[in-house]
Amino acid sequence: MVSLDKAVIARYKHGKRNFEVLVDPEKADLIRSGAEEGIGDALAVEEIFEDTSKGKKATESNLMTVFSTTDVQEIAKGIIKEGEVQLTTEQRRKKVEEKKRMVINRISRISINPQTNTPHPPQRIEIAMQEAKVHIDPFKPVDELVREAVKAIRPIIPIKIEEVRIAIKIPAAYSGRVYEIKKNYNVTKEEWEGDGSFIALLHVPAGMRDELFSFLNGITKGEVQTRIVK
Repeated sequence: MVSLDKAVIARYKHGKRNFEVLVDPEKADLIRSGAEEGIGDALAVEEIFEDTSKGKKATESNLMTVFSTTDVQEIAKGIIKEGEVQLTTEQRRKKVEEKKRMVINRISRISINPQTNTPHPPQRIEIAMQEAKVHIDPFKPVDELVREAVKAIRPIIPIKIEEVRIAIKIPAAYSGRVYEIKKNYNVTKEEWEGDGSFIALLHVPAGMRDELFSFLNGITKGEVQTRIVK
């Protein structure tokens, strides 16, 4: 568990109801990005609050109404994933800078200048992002930020990302993780089979293929089936 002095508030609002947990900002970021981080390690206190500043705990009836459970860790994970994580000014500045570096390096690695067929150096991408006034949300997945940044800088610099098409099959046992795939990747076709397994066609930058395979193997314990579509 993180100590209280280093914890920040993760807040989820449902209508007029407010739910809060005290979390480690770094571990919360990993959880929001889809990592299988132990939720218990991310919490400073295993309690769901309505107002942490007043120490007011959420009632079991409200938890059941909104989350259909009173399991603290399950609810906390939902709050972290779907709510807002409050950071200090310095924490936010640091996280924004870290995410910006990750986005710039990713774009430099997966894109080319179609006029020269050579990669764009990171500095050129950073200047283009500044000119396009690209906003970096420190809690959005890097893949999503990369898509937003590339779209924004296309009118400023010539840029092309080679894509590959990958067919995947997720066993029914891991169907609950499908939303993470659809959230983080470009799913162009999808269908559910009679046995509950999920089949989809994804378009991803060629440079991100190995990362995709690693992600899919992680959420399915290696049971995913994949095939590159020519």
